[in-house]
Amino acid sequence: MKTILIKDARIVNEGIVNSGDLFIKNGRIDRIGSGLADLAADITIDADGKVVMPGMIDAHVHFRQPGMIHKGDIASESRAAVAGGITSYLEMPNTVPPTTTIDRLEEKYRIAARTSLANYAFYLGATHGNLDEIKRLDPQRVGGVKMFMGSSTGNMLVDKPETINRIFAEAPILVAVHCEDPSIIEKNEAVFRSRFGENVLMKHHPDIRSAEACYQSTALAVELAQRYGTRLHVLHLSTQEELSLFSDRPVSKKSITAEACVHHLFFDAGDYTEKGTLIKCNPAIKSRQDREALIRAVKANRIDTIATDHAPHTRAEKENPYFKAPSGLPLAQHALVSLLELYHQGIFSLGLIATKTAHAPAEIFQIEQRGFIREGYWADLVLVDLHRPWVVADKNIRSKCGWSPFDGYRFRSSIIATIVSGHPVWDAGKIDVSVNGRRLRFNR
Repeated sequence: MKTILIKDARIVNEGIVNSGDLFIKNGRIDRIGSGLADLAADITIDADGKVVMPGMIDAHVHFRQPGMIHKGDIASESRAAVAGGITSYLEMPNTVPPTTTIDRLEEKYRIAARTSLANYAFYLGATHGNLDEIKRLDPQRVGGVKMFMGSSTGNMLVDKPETINRIFAEAPILVAVHCEDPSIIEKNEAVFRSRFGENVLMKHHPDIRSAEACYQSTALAVELAQRYGTRLHVLHLSTQEELSLFSDRPVSKKSITAEACVHHLFFDAGDYTEKGTLIKCNPAIKSRQDREALIRAVKANRIDTIATDHAPHTRAEKENPYFKAPSGLPLAQHALVSLLELYHQGIFSLGLIATKTAHAPAEIFQIEQRGFIREGYWADLVLVDLHRPWVVADKNIRSKCGWSPFDGYRFRSSIIATIVSGHPVWDAGKIDVSVNGRRLRFNR
């Protein structure tokens, strides 16, 4: 592999911002320090005082392959990811067919080995009938078990208490959960159908998929994890009420952790008027008060990671009426720059962003030698110009679906370069597809 010298960078790592240089050799960070600028390298990048951060580890994406490749596939969505500074991802199992057997899981790994530009791992999906598959998992080779304790596609809703209890008790690796109580949602939906028929407005989405539905399901997951000693990661918190269920201790001292997603930190219910079904997602984007509470929880360490829940649908699918429009947003390309907007607003520090998008995911999922800028670690890096604005438009969207909920937004920061396992895959607006990402390994 080519050697790379990055000189004169502001290096953001482990809560500190230092000026210095980085030398990359054999795909790994070989040296960090000052005075490296005279080293001979195959590629030299003059950062000129710009920011270098660890690449984002997005532990929550839906890349739609197999079965829904008209929306996206591993190749297309990994391109969007690296354009946005995401160097590694963990992809979800609700594909067609669902990834609920080890054979299907390994087939996705084979597809990613051929086509993914970012580093990759996959979840095995939990069902009512695949506990034996879950128990056979190799903890060092698989990201985790994903359980939908709320609505999902196919047969992936797990709502029988006996099954839920056994999975919490017997899963050999981290269990990641989508928490929404389906019985509460069904009752709320019936109420709104009785009032409006099929003509329910998008503004009622957070009333149907309510804060109560989220809290009750999340509380159950936390209680079961405490009972059985399960390593639990609760995905996409969306309400103020749920935050009381989580500790503010350091990640290293937690067995129960929580995630926020970029859209719940950026949008609130007031945006339904303009965005409509384009920001329909599960769990729903809720009130401004909820959004502000989530932001505070990220800063206070009750929320440990930030991810995307990247889930592309075609624009035509999203333009259907409320009940027929699918839930999910394409977010990978714009996740990191949306968080940098909060930096520009004085809300998040650069160090906090690096912690929640790289350090903490690496710690929680025990990812081997990634997520930090350390000598000997894989070189997964993103070069950011904090003062290079750009506007989101169809012509610069990399996701196969071709649209973004950020359409027309002027971001103040740009992703200048993304380096994946020592390979500069994104540079000045161009993608190099000559080297693919690597399969993530886990120290478990």
